[in-house]
Amino acid sequence: MGLGGYAMTYLINQTIFQQYEDINVNIKPERLKVFIKKAQELDLKPFLGHALYYELIKNCNEDGTINNEAPQHYKDLLNGSEYLDRYGHIVLYEGILPTLVYFTFARFIENDAIHYTATGPVIKRHDNGDPLTSPEVVKLVQQQRSIANAYANDIEKFLWDNQEHFPLWHYNEKNRSGRQAGPRIRGVDRTDFNYPGTINNYNLPITDFLN
Repeated sequence: MGLGGYAMTYLINQTIFQQYEDINVNIKPERLKVFIKKAQELDLKPFLGHALYYELIKNCNEDGTINNEAPQHYKDLLNGSEYLDRYGHIVLYEGILPTLVYFTFARFIENDAIHYTATGPVIKRHDNGDPLTSPEVVKLVQQQRSIANAYANDIEKFLWDNQEHFPLWHYNEKNRSGRQAGPRIRGVDRTDFNYPGTINNYNLPITDFLN
C-alpha cells in the first residue's frame, strides 16, 4: 500500500518500458512491477527526497499518469519539457521516466540472472542460450545504472533551473549518501557543493563533483 493506505502508484509500466528497451513480451507485467516498485522506493525516492517524491505521487493518478489538475511544473518534472535554463540555453529535458526505466532494468537484470532453489541461489540456465557469467552480469547491470544516472543528472539540472517551483527538493541532506554499487548518483540537495556555479561547467555530471 502507498501513502494514506492507497494502492501503490507505478510511474511506469511495461508499455513505457518497451519504448526504451526491447524486453521479452512474455515477461509478466506483475513480475516487472516488482522491480518498478523497488526502483521507485529504493532509487528514485532517495534521489528526489521523500517530500518531493510524495508530492509528485500525490499529483499522479493510480495508473501513473499525471493528474490533469496538477501544476504544470509537476507535469514537466514527470514527463519532460523543452525550456530555457538560467543561461538562456534551450534544454530538452526527457523527464523522470527514462531514469526509472533504467534503474528498473538494472534491478531486473541483476535478479533475473539468479534462480532461488530450496538449496540456495544458482545461476539460471536457458535452453536457447548460455547464461552470462557473473562478471558479465555485473557489467551489464552497471551499464544500465550508468544510463539511469545520466538521466538523473538531467532531473537535477531541471530542478536547479526551476527551483522556485520545487521548494521541497532539498528536503534532507542525508539523501546525498551514495547507494548502489557501480556508478552512483546522489540525492538532490540544494547546495553549491553538488551544482557547479559557472557558465563554463554548469552541465558537467554531478558525479564529477562528488567522487
